[in-house]
Amino acid sequence: MYHYIWVMKVKILACISILCIFSCSTSHKHSNVIDYTDMVEPLVDAANSRWFYFNSTSRPFGMMNLSPDMITNGAWNAGYRYNEDSIKAFSHVHAWQLSAVPVFAQTGTFKGHLGSRQYGSTYSHEDETVEVGYHQVKLNSYQINAELTATKRVGLHKYTFPKSDSSFILFDFSTVLGPCATDSAHIELVNHKTIQGWALMGKTKRRPKATKVFYYALFDTEFDAAIFWKNKQKINQNIQFLTSDSTGVGLHFKTDQGQQIMMKVAISYTSIENAKLNMQSELNHFDFQRVVDESKDEWNTYLSRIQVQGNTQKAQKRFYTDLWHALQGRRVVSDYNGSYMDMTQNLPVVRTVALDKNGEPEHLMYNSDSFWGAQWTLNTLWHLVYPEITSEFIRSMLTMYENGGLIPRGPSGGNYTYVMTGASSTPFIVSAYQKGIRDFDVQKAYQGLLKNHSVEGLMSKAGYDHYSNLGGGFSHYDQKGYVPYPLPEKQAKVFHQDGGGQTLEYAYQDWCLAQFSKALNDRVNYKKLMHRSQSYKNLWHPKKQYMWLKNNKGAWVDSMDIFLYKNGWVEGNAAQFTWWVPHDIKGLADLMGGSEKCIERLDSIFKVAQQHSFVAGKSHDAGEQEQNTRVHMNYGNQPSIHMAHIFHELSRPDLTHYWSERVVEKVYSDLEPNAGYCGDEDQGLMGSLSVLLKLGIFQMNGGCESNPAYSITPSIFDRVKIQLSEKYYQGKEIVLENNKPNENKAFWGVFCQQQQFKQARIDHQTFTKGGTFKMQYR
Repeated sequence: MYHYIWVMKVKILACISILCIFSCSTSHKHSNVIDYTDMVEPLVDAANSRWFYFNSTSRPFGMMNLSPDMITNGAWNAGYRYNEDSIKAFSHVHAWQLSAVPVFAQTGTFKGHLGSRQYGSTYSHEDETVEVGYHQVKLNSYQINAELTATKRVGLHKYTFPKSDSSFILFDFSTVLGPCATDSAHIELVNHKTIQGWALMGKTKRRPKATKVFYYALFDTEFDAAIFWKNKQKINQNIQFLTSDSTGVGLHFKTDQGQQIMMKVAISYTSIENAKLNMQSELNHFDFQRVVDESKDEWNTYLSRIQVQGNTQKAQKRFYTDLWHALQGRRVVSDYNGSYMDMTQNLPVVRTVALDKNGEPEHLMYNSDSFWGAQWTLNTLWHLVYPEITSEFIRSMLTMYENGGLIPRGPSGGNYTYVMTGASSTPFIVSAYQKGIRDFDVQKAYQGLLKNHSVEGLMSKAGYDHYSNLGGGFSHYDQKGYVPYPLPEKQAKVFHQDGGGQTLEYAYQDWCLAQFSKALNDRVNYKKLMHRSQSYKNLWHPKKQYMWLKNNKGAWVDSMDIFLYKNGWVEGNAAQFTWWVPHDIKGLADLMGGSEKCIERLDSIFKVAQQHSFVAGKSHDAGEQEQNTRVHMNYGNQPSIHMAHIFHELSRPDLTHYWSERVVEKVYSDLEPNAGYCGDEDQGLMGSLSVLLKLGIFQMNGGCESNPAYSITPSIFDRVKIQLSEKYYQGKEIVLENNKPNENKAFWGVFCQQQQFKQARIDHQTFTKGGTFKMQYR
């Protein structure tokens, strides 16, 4: 039934005549101001949610991620799951390898100690409202209406109860929550309106150390009693605090019909005192609607930086949904005062980021999954449109480098996780520098990246290689020019031992760092890194005309199967990784017999891929099934998301335009809960890709060369306006105009202010001076 309702909504949207966004939406506060949050559909792909994917109340990159959980146990297929029939919790942290503080409301016989499977409630999407900054749902089992919103670090709950002598709000620290168990918790009753404490979230195979999350909760109504429990048994003693594993507390209220009880919950990774400070600083009132309005206002300042006109309202809604996802998933972990937890050493240490002359933190600290694939996504979108965010993330990385000795590729709660492979932070930082984003310690960044490209750095560690420097196979790469498969070291038992994919990643990342060396006049390292960047050629099988694996002795691995998933290739196969040479597409084309043969071969692959909609499946689960992985490309995961733009590098922007439009249509156009990203959205990576494909802006090498170039193709919209940062860029705005011809003409170039950009490539300095860039066809 719910699927039918959404299908009808999409059909209605598709039938609306083409309107510019300025006539589609008005502000929640001022009728003459656009409310871009009205263009966001938070439920897109919500049936396929990963633990940290779904958002409703979160602020941009917010520490607080308050939302309902239908499934509480699992990093995958957990959290908000649209097709599940009951809600088990409202939890406050949905982050990479982190979760915390599940609460719930109930009436009647107390069930808190029995677990969420017993006290959870049915619900209906017909009694649910999900908007940017606001989530409302009715708990049908108890006839309680729940409403949620949040600031950056504080969640605000509003529960409307029926008449009952036994109404409860539960804090349940006995459950596995998302990716980790709750090892233990502390609960303290401060008074009849306040509780505080912490939850020790257990270590995972990805995050190697348990992490404390501190909380401070304040009610607008006094509770008259508290029921503690431990190991599913109620504690009948009159106690004021409890520290234990498998514990929780239920706060008792007597409620009249329609009585509202509000609760604020602030969190911190450093202390209860800082959780309380976060609340005092961000939310010193209980004005629910004010918080909702402020959330929408904050989101509008980000979403409004890109304004689109034309196409359908459905297309516009999906675009702003993608842009919204590009600005979250990666979470703040520092407090309002700049305090954060450093977990890089043997014991946790509370530190504070540098403060400016006004005593304010100079930057925030962040938790995130890997930047694996960011060279084709975040590098371009954030650096161009949100350069201040880029700067914050780089300074956060460098602060972690100061503490722990490595620039991270995916930190969690102050821990190194060594998620994925390679030195994926390198293209992100180098691209920022090349684009003039340099308000960080450049020499420190350079030295940290050089270390990462050595046996002491991240290239020596494959996924979750916490205790050795073997899994990355770097010493082999440095000496032999490739990472063998399998690795000869028996003790290297970690994720992603995929020598073929690692070799290609290392070669590209070495090229990126070489450009940094060149910019800083380090000729010795430039020469060494440029030499290593050609290592991709060592995997080219001249007879088979594909990249292939070599063993430790330098021989080709037997039984060549180009469609075999993983087994030497990082979340891909040889057919896909054959095209993974973003820094030297012309060199790859030469291996294939020249540009024309390369173009012909790639075009034929796209014609085949069109038959399976350019993906391995419509969800992450489907994309992992063996029969679906045997494909030449998969736009639902990072390894092949650049393939349509290879044509552009070989002077065929028309083919890039042709195929990228079809990819958008098949992969990134759905606007309903059961589809959306055809895989793992991955904390803004695929949302960013979708935005860039629809804008018609791409950078094959991640923007890491001097004065990087943008490959431009016509947007799916008639007109796009991108606001530029006055702090970082010379121009005020970029306007892209696409007056599509009626006749069947192919895209070939861009025109701006009497300047012709043949092959539709525009350098960064010219692009960020701003102006109106018009698409041309012939």
